[in-house]
Amino acid sequence: MENEKYDITGMSCAACSARVEKAVKNTKGVNEVAVNLLTNSMVVSYDESISSKDIIQAVEKAGYGAKLKGEKAAKSEDSGDHETKLLLYRLIASVFFLIPLFYIAMGYMMGWPLGYLSENPLLLTLIELVLASILMLINHKFFVNGFKAIIHRSLNMDVLVALGSSVAYIYSTVIFIMMLTNVYPTLNEDMIMRLSMNISYETAGMVPTLITIGKLLESYSKGKTTSAIKALINLSPKTAYVLKEGEYKSIPVEEVQVGDIFLVKPGESFPVDGVIVEGTSSVDESLLTGESLPVDKKEGDKVVSASINQHGSLTCKATYVGNETTLSKIVKMVEDATTSKAKISRLADKISGIFVPTVIGIAIIVFTFWMIFGGDYVSAMKDGTTLVSYSFERAIAVLVISCPCALGLATPVAIMVGNGSGAKNKILFKTGEALENLGKTKIIALDKTGTITTGQPQVTDIIPNDISEEELLIKAFSLERLSEHPLAGAVVRRAEGMGYKEVTGFKALPGN
Repeated sequence: MENEKYDITGMSCAACSARVEKAVKNTKGVNEVAVNLLTNSMVVSYDESISSKDIIQAVEKAGYGAKLKGEKAAKSEDSGDHETKLLLYRLIASVFFLIPLFYIAMGYMMGWPLGYLSENPLLLTLIELVLASILMLINHKFFVNGFKAIIHRSLNMDVLVALGSSVAYIYSTVIFIMMLTNVYPTLNEDMIMRLSMNISYETAGMVPTLITIGKLLESYSKGKTTSAIKALINLSPKTAYVLKEGEYKSIPVEEVQVGDIFLVKPGESFPVDGVIVEGTSSVDESLLTGESLPVDKKEGDKVVSASINQHGSLTCKATYVGNETTLSKIVKMVEDATTSKAKISRLADKISGIFVPTVIGIAIIVFTFWMIFGGDYVSAMKDGTTLVSYSFERAIAVLVISCPCALGLATPVAIMVGNGSGAKNKILFKTGEALENLGKTKIIALDKTGTITTGQPQVTDIIPNDISEEELLIKAFSLERLSEHPLAGAVVRRAEGMGYKEVTGFKALPGN
């Protein structure tokens, strides 16, 4: 049975991830599949009757892109900070054109100063058409993805944006054409004025701009919530000093092989797992154990990747490298926890799968309802608004308010943030369900106090015997100020600013 991880491109909302998951799950031979919208990844478990090519084809048939984790892509669509920057530039450009569009459109109806334009609705509408077209061009990705999703019958949030904006744009263009037909051959100023009140180009331009704000926040959230995993990966050094041809050479950590002899100097992290062949020292292993005090190490003892050598230089023999190191396994466990789904996530995914078609259905019902029963209400408004225009605006509102899809994003974001915060505080969750259950916890039992300390020892009491507290502290300070041991540091911090006596014959014994 194969268990592989894939990078997925083209997903924009929970409906997308549900569509990808369903497409892969329906592939014969697939046992389990989990899609993570935040990390744009998918974990698939399948038997030998199919291959990774079949999985990728199933994703592509659903209208998305896929590649095995670790393969180099020609172009990355979701590249973290790069994507956030592009969205920010897009938003700035959108706002630049939306402000004049909004002022002209609303100013015409509200009586704001517009100069010559207030007396020329045709020119004003033409300017609105140009500005709305530019805004839709800037945010063309919504429309490309939306209509592509319709072709592949995989309705997602981009479909709602594309429909909401396009309907407003097309309807306004039809009204504009009707205005032009009332100019030729004879000018009908009253009809032109009445028709101009039904123009909705500001809606066509505002919808993609507002959704871009949501997309920017989502992208920023993705970057922040995945930073914990990146921080874990960065704990391991990028290079290692390995014995090659009789001398130690710095090589990329990926090139270290099992059995290689490598050197770790004081203050450096271990690049891979290994066993000490020469030297004694103290090693900070709080990454694994939570213990604040370093562990004494000597020849024959095991060391793990990303733990920190405190004092003497150590010569080690590599035992586990690459994805087999302790740190790599920790990172994989955290990534698996973000991919695994809690009960509430599975419920949200089920709803998200039918969310978009349901919203479109509600919008059609709203439009039909107003067309049938709203005639008297709209005619009583006496502001030139037509029943069709009013009904369209209500239907568009239903589409637009549904676009951010907080339902599908809230749960994976919460799980990702919880796992990320836990990882930063050296608490690791194996599954999303474990994190969900923690929220119901009333009592926590811990096996030892070392796991809940601040990691920095401090002097709490001074108990002298036939000597003053001050003299005892000065003598202890005089000895400990020369040592690098964490307990020595506690004494030094307690005696900060005090005088000390000169010490002779001092010798530190690392590992003792």
